[in-house]
Amino acid sequence: MPEFNETGPEKKGVSRRSFLQFAGVAATATAVVSSARVAMAGNGWTIGLEGVPDERALWMYRTMLRSRWWEEEMKEAFLAGKDGLYGAFHISIGEEACSAGVMAALNEDDYIASNHRGHSHLIAKGGDLSKMSAELFFKDSGYNKGFGGSMHITDVSKGILGMNGIIGPQYLFAAGAAYSAKVRGTKQVAVAFGGDGSVNNGWYYSGLRNAALYKLPMIAVVENNGYQMSMPQQRTNSLINLHQFGAGLDIAHESVNGMDVMAVYAVAKRAVERARNESLPTLIEAKTYRYYDHSGLAGAKPGVMGAFGLPYRSDAEVRAWIAEDPIPKLRRQLVANSILTEEKADEIEAEVRKEVTESIEFARNSAAPDAQAGLQHVFAGSSVSPSQFIV
Repeated sequence: MPEFNETGPEKKGVSRRSFLQFAGVAATATAVVSSARVAMAGNGWTIGLEGVPDERALWMYRTMLRSRWWEEEMKEAFLAGKDGLYGAFHISIGEEACSAGVMAALNEDDYIASNHRGHSHLIAKGGDLSKMSAELFFKDSGYNKGFGGSMHITDVSKGILGMNGIIGPQYLFAAGAAYSAKVRGTKQVAVAFGGDGSVNNGWYYSGLRNAALYKLPMIAVVENNGYQMSMPQQRTNSLINLHQFGAGLDIAHESVNGMDVMAVYAVAKRAVERARNESLPTLIEAKTYRYYDHSGLAGAKPGVMGAFGLPYRSDAEVRAWIAEDPIPKLRRQLVANSILTEEKADEIEAEVRKEVTESIEFARNSAAPDAQAGLQHVFAGSSVSPSQFIV
């Protein structure tokens, strides 16, 4: 994520030391109150944009829009059929606040490990929409030269340790990266993103157990969207609040409204500071919702937000969660705080839509991979010999 200039006394030409000397006890009291309010933020208390630089709030708004409209337009392309798109397609629409809020608290050189629903993670980590579109069109100009597709799309240069179709290993990847950062003394942080289903296997436990044992700068983010494919979360776990798994491992753990990007950012910021400054892990449970089916486009229609008529959830439930949409929620806050006007917000959305449209056209006009490309990138040093496949 890009670095931002924090607001504060320094911005007005007054040194921090002079400012505190001038303000005296009043300044100290204000700092204590501010710290207390920040400690409440994201954990059932809403403080909105308080203490968040305008540039960072605007970055989160644009980032969520990029994720939302890229996935929406890719959905439209799948449904239209004219491009012949196929393969797995796990939509994260509705969950954008989780990725944007967490990534806003990270540095560019921090690591993330993602899962099968990783589009928004890649976008929030600085992904190129044109390369993403080309990958879903299985073109040579795609991020993985057309061999990764939706479920394995990634950009290692952004510190992404890969998307993963297997449920849970990302916690081990993040723990390993965090161990590496600790040994090297780089102060980097590693974040693993997983769904509520990912807590039900040994990789999750092993990753968190080692993070606790070796005091690693790791953050586990469980994006609890309520369903493991079509199975309600409450039918697979006796715990309603999955973050409580952290108590047994003596790991700092918090639950947050995953439909509020500012709440997610506040909790993530605390976790990042704990990891970077104290080399301690955190487990965050973000309660969120996916507007579409687990994978594919069952119940989805062109021009309609959300998938309806699915057998495992009610349409009323879907509409209730869409009413909590994090993007218009942030837009209202930005306008109410005079950071944006309605006109400027419309302009930003139009810019994002244009960027998405251009990325899809780029994909359509890109070349398909060479037939021999399937023999490349198998070994680090060379291609596979075709003779290995001849019996």
